[in-house]
Amino acid sequence: MAVATLNTVTAFAAPSTVFVAGGSFLMGSDGGRPDEAPVREVEVRPLRVGRTPVSNLEYAWFLRLSRVPAPPWWNDADFWDPGQPVVGITWPEATAYCTWLGETLGGQWRLPTEAEWEHAARGGLEQRATPWGNQVPPGELPEPPVSRPWPIGRGLPNGYGLLDVGTVVHEWCLDWYAPDAYRTLRRYDPRGPLAGEMRVRRGGSWRRRQVPLSQRDGAGPTTRTADGGFRVVREVP
Repeated sequence: MAVATLNTVTAFAAPSTVFVAGGSFLMGSDGGRPDEAPVREVEVRPLRVGRTPVSNLEYAWFLRLSRVPAPPWWNDADFWDPGQPVVGITWPEATAYCTWLGETLGGQWRLPTEAEWEHAARGGLEQRATPWGNQVPPGELPEPPVSRPWPIGRGLPNGYGLLDVGTVVHEWCLDWYAPDAYRTLRRYDPRGPLAGEMRVRRGGSWRRRQVPLSQRDGAGPTTRTADGGFRVVREVP
């Protein structure tokens, strides 16, 4: 598929979502970086969560309506495959896409909170390093060297049916980032600080490979990186 085809796509492709039951889980890690501690038992609501990160094909129709500029890598031959995750998206652009999904499909679409992301990513496995346990399954990550994101949906699902969790792109979350956020999290439906300078990103990427599910970082909302994308959630009434 040529670049022109992606840029003039006429068929709307909606992100596929899976139902993730709400419940309590142990969030964070006492054996990782300081900003991952302390481990807290928190509870999140049921949601429909994007089965994969948002793809180029799914993002193309949004761009066709000229809601936002195309990201810097949109016309790069290493990044334009329709099945690759869209990258170089800022936090405001990701939230604008979610708003547009709500206008187009109905319902409340948004980015996951940090707690919702970790709950969904763990797939029901408490305090494990990866979505599949303490080890990444053989073949889940392409052998290095890797110079571009691989197509989404190629690996094994976690216990909730999510794919590509923590592997191919850093994923934006709804929350503001703070290094000590876990010390004051409320138990039910926890959210990050009310304000800040950076938004939370979770998961590894094609450049950094798989990282522990508890690992977190922050980036300025207008940050664009070639390994930064996002996954959507749809609220369950």
